[in-house]
Amino acid sequence: MRILLAHNNYIVQGGAEVFFHEVARVLEANGHEVLRFSAAEPGLDDVSHAEHFPSAAEYKSGTLLSRTLQLPKMIYNREAKAAFARMIERFKPDVIHAFAIYIRLTPSILDAAREAGVPVVLSCNDYKHICPNYKLFHHGHICEDCKGGRFYKALANRCCHGSLTVSAASMTEAYFHEWKNLWRRNVSMFLFASRFMADKTLDFWGEDSVRIDYLQNPFDADKYHVDANVGDYMLYFGRLIDEKGVDTLVDAAERVPEIPVVVVGDGPDLEKLEMRARQLDNLRVVGPAWGADLAQWQHGARAVVVPSIWHENFPYVILQAFAASNPVIGTRRGGIPELIEAGPHGWTYEAGDAEALAALMREVRDMPDAEIARMGAAACRYTHLSFSDAAIYERLRKIYGQVIS
Repeated sequence: MRILLAHNNYIVQGGAEVFFHEVARVLEANGHEVLRFSAAEPGLDDVSHAEHFPSAAEYKSGTLLSRTLQLPKMIYNREAKAAFARMIERFKPDVIHAFAIYIRLTPSILDAAREAGVPVVLSCNDYKHICPNYKLFHHGHICEDCKGGRFYKALANRCCHGSLTVSAASMTEAYFHEWKNLWRRNVSMFLFASRFMADKTLDFWGEDSVRIDYLQNPFDADKYHVDANVGDYMLYFGRLIDEKGVDTLVDAAERVPEIPVVVVGDGPDLEKLEMRARQLDNLRVVGPAWGADLAQWQHGARAVVVPSIWHENFPYVILQAFAASNPVIGTRRGGIPELIEAGPHGWTYEAGDAEALAALMREVRDMPDAEIARMGAAACRYTHLSFSDAAIYERLRKIYGQVIS
C-alpha cells in the first residue's frame, strides 16, 4: 500500500510534527511505501523531494499591507494544490493521510486529492475545522459562539490571538472553507484522538454528517520511563498559559498549605506564578525542565495535576505522567477524563473549582503509598499496551482499508 502523508511542517516544531513523522515511521516499519509532503521551509536539503514542496504564505512578519496581500494564499494555496496534484500523479498513492494543513498548505490540497480520485483521511488534533481560533476557548472561557456558521463571532470576540486583524482573517478563512465545503466534501474519514472532539464535531456539523473513526497518537512510553516512586508533592509540568488552569492549582495550594506543590514550565504566566509562589510557602515554581531534569521532578511526585480549563484533546502530558508511573488529577474537560478513566489511573474534578481540587489533593495525600503505587503501575502498563507501534499500526491498517474499499 502506498500512503501519501501531508502536514504543514516537515521539521519538528511540536507534537503535531512528531505525530506526522511517527505515523510515517510505523507505516514504513510495516512494509508500506510512504511519501511525506509539506510546505517549503529552510533546512530540508537532505529531503530528496523537498524541491517539490510549495511555498507558504508569510504572515508572521512584514507590514500590515504585505500580510493582508498574503491572505488569499493563507486561505486557499493554489500553488500547494498544483504541487500536491503533481505529487499524486507521480507517487500514485492508495490513500492520503492529512494532518494539520490550514494556513500553510491549506485545504486546497484536499481538492487536488478529490479530483485525482484518491481517498483522504484527516487527523484532527485541534478544533480548527469547526472553530476559527482552534480552541473553542478565549479570554478565559469556553466558547461555541461560531456554531451554526456564525463565524463573525470570531471578529466580535477578537478571539484569535486577541487581535482584530488576525480574528478578521480567521473569520474570512472559516467562511471561505465553509462556502467551498472543503472539509466535508473532500475527506472520506475524520480521525480523532478523543471521543470528546469527535462528538463536538458532530454537534457542530450534525449527526451522521461525516464518517469518523479514532486514532490516538503513537507514544514511546519507554522514552519517558521513570523509576517508580511515590513522592510527597503535587506536580504540574507544561505550558504556563491561561487555558492550562495553573491559577486554579495555585488557588488550591493556598487552601492546603500543608501539601507541597511544584510547578515546572514556561510561558506568558511564568512571572505571575512566580509572584504567587513568593506568597505561599508550599508552592515552588521552578521554570522549564526537560529530559532527565523533568524526570527528577516526576520521580519525587505523588501525583501530576492537569488543571486545564479548555477542552484539551489528547494531552501528551498525561501519557508522559503515566509512563513515569504518576497517577493524574485532571479536569473533566475535553479528552482528559477519557485517559484518566481508562483505568484506575487517577481522579477528575470540575474545571476551575479550586475547592474541589484542594479536596482531591488532601485525599491523594492521605491514601496509602501502596495504593498510589498500584495506580501508577496500572497507568504505566496502559501506555505500553495502548500506544505501542503494533496497536497504532492495527488501527491505521483498518482505517485505510475502510476508506480504500
